[in-house]
Amino acid sequence: MQVFITESQPLMRQAVVKLFHKLSNKAIVVGLASHNEITAASNIHGQPDLICLDLSFSNDQDASTIRELRDKFPDSTLMVFSATEPAVFYQEVAIKAGANAFINKLLSIEDISNRLRIFFDGEINEDDLVGLEKLSNRQKQLLVLLDKGMNNKSISESLAISEHTVKVHLWRLFKRLNVHSRAQASHIARTRGLV
Repeated sequence: MQVFITESQPLMRQAVVKLFHKLSNKAIVVGLASHNEITAASNIHGQPDLICLDLSFSNDQDASTIRELRDKFPDSTLMVFSATEPAVFYQEVAIKAGANAFINKLLSIEDISNRLRIFFDGEINEDDLVGLEKLSNRQKQLLVLLDKGMNNKSISESLAISEHTVKVHLWRLFKRLNVHSRAQASHIARTRGLV
């Protein structure tokens, strides 16, 4: 997994890079001072699987940044780190703009680690054969609902979880199946007898 981290403060950037390395020894982590460096970094390192953005939401430009990165890197997961309060409000702003996840930087290091771990627990060798035994019960549920053509809101209501959590689960499912879209996931599920 290739991870780009944008953080303006060098010490904080170094700490976040170390945290990602601690969570996954398979991750290639690139620390950047600004989101303006992401495109150049992708030309050097290749497309990122995960982009972590440090945003203050001090103006409307931050939401625009998320939208621009979503357009440039449609297959990358966008995760926003922010200490701006109220966190719930800015989480909604970030998700609406196209982010997959939002993490409040004011949380304890343990809470932040637990939230980040969601993105790494599902790591597998992409050359492995995907089968029922490799999927969690939640992932099997998601495949059934995706096969029915349900959107994130409908899945959220069906499973009684937030849309944000649905996005995280879908991200992990797509990584496990080595696909980039709902249609690809449904196709693999049907052709491999997963639904």
